[in-house]
Amino acid sequence: MPKPFAFAGLTLCLVPAAALANDAPLSIAASARLRVESVDGQFRPGAPANDTMVSLKTTVEAQYDTGPVQFGAELWDARAWGQDVRSSAGTGEVNAMELVQAHVKIALGDKAAGGHGTLTAGRFTLDLGGRRLVSRQRFRNTTNAFTGAHMAWTARGGQKIDVIWAMPHIRLPEDTAGVRADRVVWDQESTDLMFFGAQGTLPHVLGGVIQPYGYGLIERDSPDRLTRNRRLGTVGARAFRAASAGKWDHDVEVAYQFGKVRRSTAVTDMADLDVSAWLVHAEVGHTFATGWHPRLVAMFDAASGDGGKFGKFGRFDSLYGARRFEFGPNGLYGPFSRANMIAPSARFEVTPSKRTDAFVGWRSAWAQNTRDSFAATGVRDAGGASGRLAGHQIEARVRHWIVPGLLQVDAGAATLIKRGLLRDAPDAPDTGNTHYGYVDVLLTL
Repeated sequence: MPKPFAFAGLTLCLVPAAALANDAPLSIAASARLRVESVDGQFRPGAPANDTMVSLKTTVEAQYDTGPVQFGAELWDARAWGQDVRSSAGTGEVNAMELVQAHVKIALGDKAAGGHGTLTAGRFTLDLGGRRLVSRQRFRNTTNAFTGAHMAWTARGGQKIDVIWAMPHIRLPEDTAGVRADRVVWDQESTDLMFFGAQGTLPHVLGGVIQPYGYGLIERDSPDRLTRNRRLGTVGARAFRAASAGKWDHDVEVAYQFGKVRRSTAVTDMADLDVSAWLVHAEVGHTFATGWHPRLVAMFDAASGDGGKFGKFGRFDSLYGARRFEFGPNGLYGPFSRANMIAPSARFEVTPSKRTDAFVGWRSAWAQNTRDSFAATGVRDAGGASGRLAGHQIEARVRHWIVPGLLQVDAGAATLIKRGLLRDAPDAPDTGNTHYGYVDVLLTL
């Protein structure tokens, strides 16, 4: 069985994914990633000005394939050390010894004859659409996981539908002492939190692919857990064309959210507010048909915030989406999210070879509503005296396969240049600009 290893200052991920034999029904994959990351010039209220963390993610995944029926399981162990006692690190970084997947997958239909698909039941992880609302995490140390059922059906013409009903896992422990001790507590799922919906995929439409979707979320208090009692509906659509050499590509997604929610988890908060929230993402890129395959992309992201109006709630809830691929690294960093933000950005990407890829990006961001906390920072100026402009981010990342298909290094850095809101709001830390860096290594077998 492969073992994790690390060498000084680098994040290691070991992922052996070969089957025991080419035609063997049992396959086993394992991974171990040791990450080092550091931030200074903190942007979060109440967190330390400087923080450094070492985190280790270890996974073991097994699949037994009988043909029409597959059995799968994955153990995910995420731990962290060295962070400040007031660190922002929480359940996004620590989830010790958790069985995130344990399911049976049944083949449906006959591909040769027409439509075909799969039905998955049990514990599973899942990516849907552009991963902005439903995702399996890549960069983050822990992942979203569900218990329930997911059906994926593809018609002969390539049209596809995904249908899901599941209970999202609540990662435990949530208390600071439990997180710092990497305490092993089984994640919780129950009918007090249910997620369901469907997504369609329609290829060859307007020169690309269109994905309409609708999701529902029902949450309620339980004897040992107070919630905001979210009862949310989210409807939207995504239209995209994948990047390819010498061509333009695009990715546009819009979503509207409605329903009921409470403003806090306080036991005294019994007011159900009417939700009206929205999300917009738009990007257009061009990949040049030259060496290094340079791609230039312009992006625009916006999501509504809450104005604090009586009986109303306007902050968009991004459900179970991922952030890193658009907004920069999270972990100890991660100021941007799909809530109360208007943010244009640009990125320049290069792929010098099959072994190396890199990008540099810039983003500016404003609060959509001055009465709400900005994005994922927790910074808020209800009076609006600090203005809407939060700041500018410069980000860079390089990945290189030291040994192709075996050993990869991933290093990145970001600088957040604070402006009005993040610098002058009443609860904004007086820490100067934020600087962040990380380094990873990925080993695959």
